[in-house]
Amino acid sequence: MIRIKNLLFNRLALVVLLILVQIITIIIIISRFSNYLVIFNTIFSVISILAVIYILNSRSDPAYKVAWIIPIMIFPIFGGLFYLMVGGTGLTGKMKKRMSQITERMKECLHQNQETLYDLRQECNVAFNQSKYIEKYTLCPVYNNSSTEFLPSGEDFFERLLMQLKSAEKFIFLEFFIIEEGIMWNTILEILKEKANKGVDVRIIYDDFGCLSKLPAGYNKKLENMGIECCVFNPFIPILSVRLNNRDHRKIVVIDGKIAFTGGANLADEYINKLEKFGHWRDCAIEIKGDAVWSFTVMFLSMWTYLRKSKEDYNKFKSVNSTNLDECYGYVQPFDDSPLDDEHVSEAVYLNLINQAEKYIYIETPYLIADNKMMVALSLAAKRGVDVRILTPNIPDKKYAFSVTQSSYEELLESGVSIYQYTPGFNHGKTFVVDDVYAVVGTINLDYRSLYLHFECGVWMCNAQSVEQVKNSTLMALEVSEKITLEQVKNISKTKKIIRTVLKMLAPLM
Repeated sequence: MIRIKNLLFNRLALVVLLILVQIITIIIIISRFSNYLVIFNTIFSVISILAVIYILNSRSDPAYKVAWIIPIMIFPIFGGLFYLMVGGTGLTGKMKKRMSQITERMKECLHQNQETLYDLRQECNVAFNQSKYIEKYTLCPVYNNSSTEFLPSGEDFFERLLMQLKSAEKFIFLEFFIIEEGIMWNTILEILKEKANKGVDVRIIYDDFGCLSKLPAGYNKKLENMGIECCVFNPFIPILSVRLNNRDHRKIVVIDGKIAFTGGANLADEYINKLEKFGHWRDCAIEIKGDAVWSFTVMFLSMWTYLRKSKEDYNKFKSVNSTNLDECYGYVQPFDDSPLDDEHVSEAVYLNLINQAEKYIYIETPYLIADNKMMVALSLAAKRGVDVRILTPNIPDKKYAFSVTQSSYEELLESGVSIYQYTPGFNHGKTFVVDDVYAVVGTINLDYRSLYLHFECGVWMCNAQSVEQVKNSTLMALEVSEKITLEQVKNISKTKKIIRTVLKMLAPLM
């Protein structure tokens, strides 16, 4: 009886029920006016035609256009209407204008040290060009006085995070896609409450959609009552709307302006293997010290002041660099990516790395749902002799996403790309490492949502300490993974091939 009651009053179940009610209501209204069917057909067909024209003339990825045009043409009565409700990037002109303050605040607070940029150019012009692109389109500068340490598992991240949280004296900023009550979050929360009681400024941002089935409604008020300030990104309203598309997928921790973390791990028990859902959960994070922490501080605060509709002096959260310069090697450039413009920074960063690679490219991703540009770049890299290896999960968290991932295997394998599935379970890491020179660690998946629709972040590194650490971590994972062969991929049933083909075509909508 209790289980039935919990199911009935579960927030996610209620949301699904309300959306189904809306869909059924629309169908009933149309059926009730069946006498005017010709008029309805004409109106909705015109809407569908206009939607197709708009999609064709938009600057969206071609695959995204095809994924919408096909269902609209197949179901002209509902297709265009459905696109108006949930299609597009989810940001109207009015919303973009309102959210532009995020970009404006970052522009005010982040400034590139020209000597650092000059030194990078003297060392490597290719790296300079990549870094300059990131700085131009994200406003995030490159630093040469910051240290990094790669944490190759969720457990390592959790242990280090607890240690650094306990040392906090001034402020703690947390921004996560998923927070869920359990061993990991409850342990962190106890520290946060203790710090807040001692006068430490503790702030949390979580994505409402990401936490829809993880946290109870009004959880932000519960945190506020504990003395912890909290903002909810894009509060979920169960109405068919383009707002469903945009999510804050970032994972950011900033402590006293001296230490920052980002990576794939969220704050829930499966990320540290205290709860087994899909075999062993493989994840990672990166710890940053030094001036580069400032970029993450500004990222968080610009989102915070937007959500709070407030103004704040960011500079009071800026820390004097206390990092031992002897510990700083290479260049570190945190960056963010958002749907506020038509510049797909994350994808461009990845493509730059792939196209410039000379020896090897090792990639870890939970979803390999790449567009044509990415597929061509990976294939050409392998064809020109670059050792391209991609690690994906063996036990998926989403079966449809895994089917789309596997649908990309054949084309890549035929080009010479090596693909591995992480045999112990689910690989959630999001890393690139290239030629012992470059690495990227962040929150960005190789799928359409991460690359085009979500707020994301990452760290680009050149000759930094963590480059070798990322490489070694991936190589160790490959040793316990299954290398997929072309024969395996081709030797599947026709039914599976058809299902994968259809899902791949619709992948941009998932």
